[in-house]
This record gives sequence, C-alpha cells and structure tokens, in this order.
Amino acid sequence: MTQAITAHDGPALAARRVHRTSDSTRSKAISIISQGPTMPISKELLDILACPKCKGPIELNEAQDGLICEACRLVYEIRDGIPIMLIDEAKPLPK
Repeated sequence: MTQAITAHDGPALAARRVHRTSDSTRSKAISIISQGPTMPISKELLDILACPKCKGPIELNEAQDGLICEACRLVYEIRDGIPIMLIDEAKPLPK
C-alpha cells in the first residue's frame, strides 16, 4: 500500500531518505535541501529585463545567481529563480 506524500511530509520524508544513504550522498542531499531549488533565467526574460536605475542592459553573472549592470556597477540578486530588481537591494559590483 502506498501513502500519499503531502507538502507537510516532504522535509521529514527527505530526512528519512538522507538517513539511509552513504555519507557523501547524505552531504549532497543536505546541501540540495538547504539551498532549495534553483531555476535558470530564460533567455526571453533576460532579453526584456533592464536595469531599474539606468534602464540599460543587464547580463547574467558567471555564477548565474545575479544580474549585472555594468553602467551602474550593480548586481541584482536572483533568488529561487526570480531576479530581485530593486535598486535598494542591489549590491555594488566587486572590482
């Protein structure tokens, strides 16, 4: 007999599965669980997004976790696949 897994059961079930695995697999699984799912930014979305400060072009950084505006020297973070395009939350681009 199979039992339905609800959203409430998800973390507990994942923890039980991690408990039964080897140490290296367990550390990878824990890392994935703690980081949450990552979703890539689509090319179509990148094509229409602009820097909210200067309205200039932005590009994906190498780590694919932020959008860079070279003109403003700002990085807009991407959280759970959603670009956070708020000027107040942007971080200065490292030199």
